[in-house]
Amino acid sequence: MKLASFSTGGPAVPGVVFGDRIIALGHLVAGAPSDMADVIARWDELRPKLAATPPDAGLVPLSDVRLLAPVARPGTTLAIGLNYADHVRETGRDMPEHQVWFGKLPGTINGPFDGVQLPRASDRIDYEAELVVVIGRAGRHISAQDAAAHVFGYCVGNDVSVRDWQRRTPQWLLGKSFDTHAPIGPWITTADEIGDPHRLGIRSLVNGEVRQNSNTRELIFKVWDMIAHVSQAMTLRPGNLIFTGTPGGVGVAMDPPRWLRLGDRVRCEIDELGAIENEMVAEP
Repeated sequence: MKLASFSTGGPAVPGVVFGDRIIALGHLVAGAPSDMADVIARWDELRPKLAATPPDAGLVPLSDVRLLAPVARPGTTLAIGLNYADHVRETGRDMPEHQVWFGKLPGTINGPFDGVQLPRASDRIDYEAELVVVIGRAGRHISAQDAAAHVFGYCVGNDVSVRDWQRRTPQWLLGKSFDTHAPIGPWITTADEIGDPHRLGIRSLVNGEVRQNSNTRELIFKVWDMIAHVSQAMTLRPGNLIFTGTPGGVGVAMDPPRWLRLGDRVRCEIDELGAIENEMVAEP
C-alpha cells in the first residue's frame, strides 16, 4: 500500500494512492487520524478497515493535488554516512569500521516536489539520493533479527548537504540541517510490498543527467543492522526516519566539484518506491 500526505488547497491530510489517483484516508475509515505519524502508530488497527480494492467515489487525480512530505514531523530523523563502498572510495576515506551517524533537524523536512533552498551562507550545495526507512513500531535494543518488524515502510529521500559547513568540523549536524534540505516522498510504500529492501535500484539525475546509479544491495551496513545499532542509544518511535546513505556520484567528488545552482532540478529515484524532484530556489 502507498500512503501519502496531500493537500487540495486546505490542510494536509493522509491518503491512500491507487495508481494515478489518491483518496483521503478519512473517506475510507471513519475517525481516521489526520496526521501521518498517528496513522503509522495506529496502523494495526486501521489496516484491516481499508478496502483491498479502490473505492468507487472520493478518488482524486494525483495531478490535482499537492503531495507533501509523507511525515511532516518525524520527531527524530537520523542519517548514516559513508554507507556505500563506491561513495567511500570517491571521498578518499577508509572503509568505516563503525557506523557513522548524524541527525537532520526538523526544519530540513520538505515535500517531494517543493523547492530546495540554496542558502545565502554557502554556494557548495550537493545532492545525495537515499533510501529512507520509516519506523512503524516503537522499540529500544532491537535485534537485527527483529528489526524488520519495526519498519512501517520506505520512501525516497535527498540528503541535501552544504559541503563546506559539513567539513568545517568533525560533527556534520549543521551542514546537513539547513532548511528544506531533506525532501522525502513521494509517498510511503509499506514494508509488506517491498520485502527485502536490499535489492532496489537507486539513482539521481541533475537536469536530466544521471549522476548516481547504484543498488541498495551495495549498502555496507544493512537496514537491519542500522536499526539494531541506533536503537541501543535511543527508543525508535512510529514516524521516525532513517536515511540509509548515498551511493557514489555526488557533486563534491567530481573534478572539479559540480555544485547545485539556482534553477537546477534534482530527481531522485528508487525502484518500486517512485521518485521525487526538486528545483533549487533562492533562500527567501
